[in-house]
Amino acid sequence: MGHTEAKADGESQSESESQSESESQGKSQSESKSKGRRRRRIRRITLAVLLVLLLPLLTAETALRVNYMGDPADGTYTRNRDAIWLGHAWVDGRKDDADLTAFARRVKSTGIRDLYVHTGPMEHDGTLPKSLYPKARWLIDTVHRDLPGVRVQAFLGDVLATEGPDGMRLADAGTRAAVVGSARQVLDAGYDGVHLDLEPLHSGDRDYLSLLDDVREVTRARDAQLSVAAHQIDPLPALHSVFGFFTEHPKWWSQEYFGQVARRVDQIAVMSYDTAQPLEGTYGGYVAQQTSLALEVTPPTTHLLMGLPFYHESNFDHWGHAETVAAAVRGVRLGLSRTDADRELFGVAPYIDFAATEKNWDEYREGWVRQEP
Repeated sequence: MGHTEAKADGESQSESESQSESESQGKSQSESKSKGRRRRRIRRITLAVLLVLLLPLLTAETALRVNYMGDPADGTYTRNRDAIWLGHAWVDGRKDDADLTAFARRVKSTGIRDLYVHTGPMEHDGTLPKSLYPKARWLIDTVHRDLPGVRVQAFLGDVLATEGPDGMRLADAGTRAAVVGSARQVLDAGYDGVHLDLEPLHSGDRDYLSLLDDVREVTRARDAQLSVAAHQIDPLPALHSVFGFFTEHPKWWSQEYFGQVARRVDQIAVMSYDTAQPLEGTYGGYVAQQTSLALEVTPPTTHLLMGLPFYHESNFDHWGHAETVAAAVRGVRLGLSRTDADRELFGVAPYIDFAATEKNWDEYREGWVRQEP
């Protein structure tokens, strides 16, 4: 091969390599552009999903904040029909006369007329060991003497086997009969009523309704009270069904089921705390909404109470800086004002005495009792 042919071959090979390199660069640029488009598409989809998820939440939170605005109607204060949940120490021997004297002095000038005294827990089979409340008679007699007109109800609770293998099973007729027997047992001990707190209780549970019918036969025969601690009501329609599908913990009751429970009891107390609300304004708006929803389906012959958080925690379910007694009381008054301002059988129920602070009591007195501490 001569020098001219070698040069031509070299030039041809150089052109081929250059073309190959150019094609490679083009392919790389194309792939880079394609990856960029994919990344942008993923970002857009992610943003869209976040908006779909967050927009309803932000809308709901805004609605709750708006619900907290305005002024409560005049006269929406205590009707002197409030209640309070008390711990087990009042009946197991840890409290004495001095404790009761101090407690009586605290509540005399409030609207508290019912004491839900923890007397259980019941066994999973529905029975109640008498050894759990050796000082019940002392408490009942002393309250009747020192706080005339105040009733002492036996707070009976247990965990239900609705979301785990252990707990009380209301579907068992024998268990329900045993709970009725426990109700009869505490009335025999002198209590003025029975207060049931069975959790987690799913919306629509017919066995619970059957149990209430049976217990009420016993309380009516004794001219005693039947009261219950109630779950919150769906803040959005059917939310308990949606929540239950994703978490297996429905949390809320439908408004219809709440009404079915309310018609079977003398008193129904909404556990209007542990709401996961992050701000005082949204928590107060939530309580206002819960108050209205409960009033709409509670017959005027049933005594409705809204719970107050007399304790402080800081976790996802209960933000202490948001769930204040002041916000709850204002929310209760707003809901009452908008729905049934003249409801006679209505009150609030602080939970619970042993965790209460002076600030809790002060905010209850100032906002609801309208009395300076």
